[in-house]
Amino acid sequence: MQRKLRMAMIGGGKDAFIGAVHRIALNMDGLMELVAGSFSSRPDVALESGRSLFLNEDRIYTDYKTMLEKEAAMPADKRIDFVSIVTPNSVHFEPAMLALDKGFNVVLEKPITFSLDEAKQLKAKVEATGLSLLLCHTYTGYPMVKQARQLVQNGTLGKIRKIYVEYPQGWLTTFLESTGQIQASWRTDPARSGKAGSMGDIGTHAFNLAEYISGLQVTAICSNLNIVVPGRLLDDDGAALLKFNNGATGVLMATQIAAGEENNVKIRVYGEKGGLEWKQEDANSLIVKWLDKPAEIYRTGGGYNSSFAAHNTRTPAGHPEGYLEAFGNLYRNFALTLLAKINGETPKAEWLDFPGVEEGVRGMAFVDNVVASSAAGEEKWRVFTV
Repeated sequence: MQRKLRMAMIGGGKDAFIGAVHRIALNMDGLMELVAGSFSSRPDVALESGRSLFLNEDRIYTDYKTMLEKEAAMPADKRIDFVSIVTPNSVHFEPAMLALDKGFNVVLEKPITFSLDEAKQLKAKVEATGLSLLLCHTYTGYPMVKQARQLVQNGTLGKIRKIYVEYPQGWLTTFLESTGQIQASWRTDPARSGKAGSMGDIGTHAFNLAEYISGLQVTAICSNLNIVVPGRLLDDDGAALLKFNNGATGVLMATQIAAGEENNVKIRVYGEKGGLEWKQEDANSLIVKWLDKPAEIYRTGGGYNSSFAAHNTRTPAGHPEGYLEAFGNLYRNFALTLLAKINGETPKAEWLDFPGVEEGVRGMAFVDNVVASSAAGEEKWRVFTV
């Protein structure tokens, strides 16, 4: 059966940053179409947003519960296949659980839920339903990040010994939330964001990138979180020492008060034979450094790259690919997997290479452990529990 997948969106209405990114990503490959939405908790904004996207009036909803009920009651050739949830963290769990109950696959912004307990419940629901969930850890969609992962898995670097990962931003250098700026307001609000600020927002990205590329898992953590800007309610700066399940150690830094920085996420992984380095500011390049010979530079689009990198490359070598393309890769792999399942086919390994509920649970466990370690007030290692 050849058809587009039908999607509904919860959140992401007028003037919302990430909702627009999701819509660009899902449109890149012609595999999906947005047919319904509940774009805001404010009815006027929900209606205005749906109309601006040229949706049919009867599929623009003013609350997500009504949307999921009505969409589930539609005939199979009309109802949605999946729901994309792009709301603040506190409004991830309930719509995701309801969508799964109604038989819909789910795309979720990170972190996956408001709490670790919610993440575990959501994992159990995904497993019970057999449905698919995509968690939008965008940086895993970059071709050179996938190439880095393959080099590690192939043993090219030897046993991994050391990992450094950092995510500096500068946009919260001032008390921006006091101005009514929407993104700053909810991301620094414990009631909507959760127990962590910078560590929940971007630290989870750094944590996921470290585990994804290395193929390892964090087993212990020692952290320190700071509130630098007076009046802020959640951490805007922090660092953690990490221990991994093969004996490797690492350092993670996430800060949103690094004045002048934009989104300079960067990772370095070192093994017995060599190391690698990738940063988003030069996303088409992967530097591989050797113990006994000159460094090599892998480039997006190069014929020497793995099938995983090639599958996620969209343009000929030399043409920049970035954040939107990486986001599109997540959506495409998710869509190809769903279409294969609908058609009774086995998805290719390259299609299944997208973050899901397991990464979501580990991300929330990271938040819990990094906050608890910091709150202990002593330079002690904390056993990493999930």
